[in-house]
Amino acid sequence: MNLLLFNLATDYDDPILGFATGWVNALARLYDQVFVITMRAGRVCVTPNVTVYSVGKEKGYSEVRRVFEFYRILVKILRQQRIDACFSHMIPVFTVLAAPLLRVRRIPLITWYAHRQLTTTLKLAHHLSDRMVSINENSYPYKKDKLVCTGHGIDTELFCPDGTMPDDPPLLLSVGRLSPIKNLEVLIDAVEILHKKGLRLQCVLVGDAPEHDRKYADALKERVQAKGLEGTIRFVGAVSNRDVVLWYRRCTAHINCAPANNAVDKAVLEAMACGKPSFTSAQSFSETIGRWAEILIFRERNAEDLAQKIEILLGMDTQNQMVMVTDLREAVLAMHSLKELGEKMAMLFCGHAVV
Repeated sequence: MNLLLFNLATDYDDPILGFATGWVNALARLYDQVFVITMRAGRVCVTPNVTVYSVGKEKGYSEVRRVFEFYRILVKILRQQRIDACFSHMIPVFTVLAAPLLRVRRIPLITWYAHRQLTTTLKLAHHLSDRMVSINENSYPYKKDKLVCTGHGIDTELFCPDGTMPDDPPLLLSVGRLSPIKNLEVLIDAVEILHKKGLRLQCVLVGDAPEHDRKYADALKERVQAKGLEGTIRFVGAVSNRDVVLWYRRCTAHINCAPANNAVDKAVLEAMACGKPSFTSAQSFSETIGRWAEILIFRERNAEDLAQKIEILLGMDTQNQMVMVTDLREAVLAMHSLKELGEKMAMLFCGHAVV
């Protein structure tokens, strides 16, 4: 079987979308050939049975030219190859553009979308797709009639423990873009509370700010300075997937301060896959975190509650901490692994139900 795959970015070094290369390679294990049409390409690291075509955003092509390139590439593939299924990953505009040609050829079209933003393009993609796929119902902002929930697709071979000892003093880690929705001021305030209590710790924020959020990032850095925490809290910028793993392994705990109703953030699951506790306000993690929810889920935008729960974790004995992180990694393996996602997607393309 051959798979056609649409992708927002195919760049192994991309700090945000680099994980998509792992998705492509995981799906490639299940198909004879995979043909990728991507909005933007960077360093391409795919298996030999994968061919990647870019519509040229990295070359500065205009939107009109990118549409032309998309159709030129798509028609070429459909003429020269037998395509059995199409998977559109986080790029509903490609779903909309391709749907008429795919429908004529009776090629099943499945679109993955996991974001709170609801657009007209997404609504069109929903109606034109055979199935919509997302992490869970909270991660998909439109109708649920075509929705299949598959978990997040974490590369648990990459994100795994390797015996690295956590830093001393304990390292609190936050991975993700520096944007207002991440509520990172809550983390800074929680660190201040713990610092005033005399706890030895350090905090690292891995991630950069989109251009429109630069003022927010600057405000965070000013907040750190105003509280006299420059020696405790560091901003290290964006790093690649393979490098962020090293940060997960070095930390004592990962912290995500996004809203309680937020979609499942993959950074929380990546940390758990690396054998690390991950604090969050998002109730969507309750099932994955399981019996440790009372410790790891804190009240939204409540620095005092977060600080209290971090203090409880730091005071836990080694045996209980080991039981916790083992439970968390096993939950990610069972509910959110890339291997499981690939197999569920293959079943969908074959017309089987996904449990």
